[in-house]
Amino acid sequence: MPASTTYDVAIIGGGASGLAAAIAATRAGDSVIVIERDVEPGLPILATGNGRCNLSNACLDPARYRHPDIARAVMGGHPEDELAAFFDSLGLMTCEVDGRLYPYSKRADSVRDALLMAVAPRAELRTCADIVGAAFDEADTCWNLEISVPAKPLPEPKKSVTEFKALVRALRKELRRAERARETVRARRVIIACGGSSEHMAAMFGLPHVAEEPVLCPVACQPADSHHVTPRSAAFEQLDGLRVDCRLSLMHNGTSLWAEDGEVLFRPYGISGIVVFDLSRRCTAGDIVEIDLFPTHSEAELTRLFEARAAIVGDPAQMTASWFCGLLDGRLGAYIATIAGSFGHTCSTYAHLAKHLAFEVLGTTEHASAQVRRGGIPLSAVTLPGLSVRPDIAPALAICGEALDMDADCGGFNLAWAWLSGIRAADMSI
Repeated sequence: MPASTTYDVAIIGGGASGLAAAIAATRAGDSVIVIERDVEPGLPILATGNGRCNLSNACLDPARYRHPDIARAVMGGHPEDELAAFFDSLGLMTCEVDGRLYPYSKRADSVRDALLMAVAPRAELRTCADIVGAAFDEADTCWNLEISVPAKPLPEPKKSVTEFKALVRALRKELRRAERARETVRARRVIIACGGSSEHMAAMFGLPHVAEEPVLCPVACQPADSHHVTPRSAAFEQLDGLRVDCRLSLMHNGTSLWAEDGEVLFRPYGISGIVVFDLSRRCTAGDIVEIDLFPTHSEAELTRLFEARAAIVGDPAQMTASWFCGLLDGRLGAYIATIAGSFGHTCSTYAHLAKHLAFEVLGTTEHASAQVRRGGIPLSAVTLPGLSVRPDIAPALAICGEALDMDADCGGFNLAWAWLSGIRAADMSI
């Protein structure tokens, strides 16, 4: 379209929520431009679900979200059915694995390709474009967005660079050193879908903002005081790399706040794994995390089983760490035996520790690889369910996806929010 064109909708951000909004807006007959700062739209999608793209969940329980009532209001009463219809409309075949929805190909690039096939013929995709200014023209009732773009097309990568990730790296390198020029995009309505770093965008549009912090990341821990064991570094170096299926519980002042079953990965700094990522949304420094290695048995049942085992393999007080041979990983058995030294090597002590392996939370860690950021533009600034900014704050503006202060557990819940909030933000009828 010519530079003088006024678009019906300008979408800032070409990630999951932005592309969903673009699809919904073009299907409603709007002229749309998607403004993406990276060299290609949809690149964050490729990293989701370890490259498999966990699209959604078979049960989108609002309780899994930071603001359950708002999630319910925005996503509707039957979000699973709506998303199934949305994916079908893209020609995207899906499958369910343990309650999680994936593309049938188990490849995230299948999802990105399907989205771009739906967007590209109907909307203008403007990449390598940074928003540097925004002003609403009251007379023309439209937004003037000033964008910074390369002054000329980026050089083509060398012919030897054919692998997609290498192509992206090469283009990003060229983008960093490209000369820039300024252009203006006019749009009657703007949808902010910039992801989890929205502070600058909020300031540009005069919106309130909640400080952002990473969630869905590993948790740094140390052995709980009650265990009286070796220092943190020695304890976690001993267990580093060990994976266990267990029940993880979050305790605060002796009260259980949350529990979930899953796989925990021990690392030198503490614990990781999907169930730990969910824990990271709820824990604070000083809380106690308990690992239950036998969640299908009560402590009394486990004590009886251990007593029967002692009659077969021998007295735990005589064998200590070797008593767990054939029952637990040797490193984990040795760790439990070390803790038990303060209480006595008895079947009841071993059963208690196996049900309540306790660690003190120091905080979250490895923030650079966090899957989601909490915070952003507060939901009090938008109307429900359409996510339009309140008119007393800014006109003709909507927000979607991670730019809003909404986050959820692992398992497809965050991407489900991205798809559905993008669709809602594009719907002018609500």
